[in-house]
Formats: sequence, structure tokens, C-alpha cells
Amino acid sequence: MSIWHGKPDLDALNRRGDGTLVAHLGIRYVDIGPDSLTAVMEVDERTRQPYGILHGGASVALAETVGSAAGNLCVDPDRFLCVGLEINANHVRPVRNGHVRATARPLHRGSRTQVWDIGIVDERGRAVCLSRLTLAVTARRDR
Repeated sequence: MSIWHGKPDLDALNRRGDGTLVAHLGIRYVDIGPDSLTAVMEVDERTRQPYGILHGGASVALAETVGSAAGNLCVDPDRFLCVGLEINANHVRPVRNGHVRATARPLHRGSRTQVWDIGIVDERGRAVCLSRLTLAVTARRDR
């Protein structure tokens, strides 16, 4: 059974990032499962730290991007907006090139908060970053 409010559209989700940090980092959504959302990001000059490995901040930006998008896909967009409240990340493996893949899955979907588990892996499926994101579910005031 799907957790999504309505039928998610990958193309629309990717267009939403135009002109934002998401586009600058090259984050692209690639899969929507019944209870997961997956995005990829290249490890290149935009996302590496000066030591030549994936920047931890880029990993956190990827985790928050995919987790926030997933959270917002679970609520009525005319009534609610999910925004980041807290994120943590454990960086467990360096990556020098290629791409990383982040998959968000819900741990808790409540009426006021959501908690998402986001796993980032390298091209071989090895853990790179383990993250947990808490979202606040807020009433929309701009509509």
C-alpha cells in the first residue's frame, strides 16, 4: 500500500528543484516506491571537499532534500507543508567519484511531525552516510 497523497510524478518533482540548491548540486529523483523515495547526486567538483572526497555537507543536503520531498508527498499540499526540524548524519565511508544514491523511508508519519530514515550508498551499495530527518508538519499560510 502506498503512503503517498495522490500519485507522485518524478518529472514534476525534479522540476521543483530548478533554480535551487538541489539543481546546483545536481540532485535528481530517480525512483518512487510504495514507501520510499530515491535520489542520486554526482560526486564531482560541486560536491567534493578540498581533500577530494564527498563533502559531508553535500551528503546532508542530499539527505534533507530527499527526506523533505518524501514528507511533502505524504500530505495534502493545499493544506500542509513539511519543513526540516532536525537532521543528523553519520558519515561512514568516503567517496571520491561516481555518484551516491539516497533513499528515504518513513519511521514515523504523524499529524505534527514526521521522522525519516535516509540511507546514502555508493555505486557498489556500500553505506556512505546514515541520516535521520525530523520534519515539522505545518499548516500552509501562503494559499
